[in-house]
Amino acid sequence: MSTVIKVNGINIHYKLEGPETGPVLVFSNSLGTDMRIWDGVISYLPKNLKILRYDKRGHGLSDCPNSPYSMDTLIRDIELLMDTLKLRNSLFVGLSIGGMIAQGLAVKRLDLVKGIALSNTAAKIGNHEIWENRIAKVNSSGIKSLAEETMKRWFSNQFLKSKEISLWQNMFERQPAEGYAGCASAISGTDFYTPTSGLRLPTIAIAGSEDGSTPPDLVRETCNLVPGSKFNLIQGVGHIPCVEAPKKYAKILSDFMKEIGHV
Repeated sequence: MSTVIKVNGINIHYKLEGPETGPVLVFSNSLGTDMRIWDGVISYLPKNLKILRYDKRGHGLSDCPNSPYSMDTLIRDIELLMDTLKLRNSLFVGLSIGGMIAQGLAVKRLDLVKGIALSNTAAKIGNHEIWENRIAKVNSSGIKSLAEETMKRWFSNQFLKSKEISLWQNMFERQPAEGYAGCASAISGTDFYTPTSGLRLPTIAIAGSEDGSTPPDLVRETCNLVPGSKFNLIQGVGHIPCVEAPKKYAKILSDFMKEIGHV
């Protein structure tokens, strides 16, 4: 069952499921999406996990404060949510901006994070000009004005031809424009190359061969910042492989959890 809780001054929508004493798995999703992107993956994961999903501020059913947001604020949101729910030693899976949140939280609170899975993300994504242009467009013309180009970056050519694409475009278009702009501003102001290079914890990276937002080489570059980390490439998928290839995605996570004794 999903519910809401007030942390850091706003109501955060979250879902916590699984046995009370199970190993903790936290999912943090991408810009312009809500927690539903993980639905397909969860059914393929070990059943003993205690799984937290949440909608970051400005997304899904969480509150949408006025933009802009900072990355520190987004990290503080999940930090306080995990503290309130008394969740520790998690495997933290972050996709895109969620992967930036994962990096920042790991630097700040190693008691909360046992290992990280950096999915389709980087220490720095895009540049100031790219994000300012998207923020200006969403503010002037609404989030639907970004939908077509976003779907092309998010999904493989094959998936774009499927009937299912309409579901994910609808999800994107129904995210608050203010929330998109706020989180886009947080991404624009973030460069984690130096702090991420100081991390020393179990880490994997996941990339999609057709990712138009964070291409494999960019994901690999960030993966290489953390000694001992492992890079995983899923062929034929784009920026949100948990939607296009949930079974393969779940296997990568499950194998990693077995490797670090988190099952």
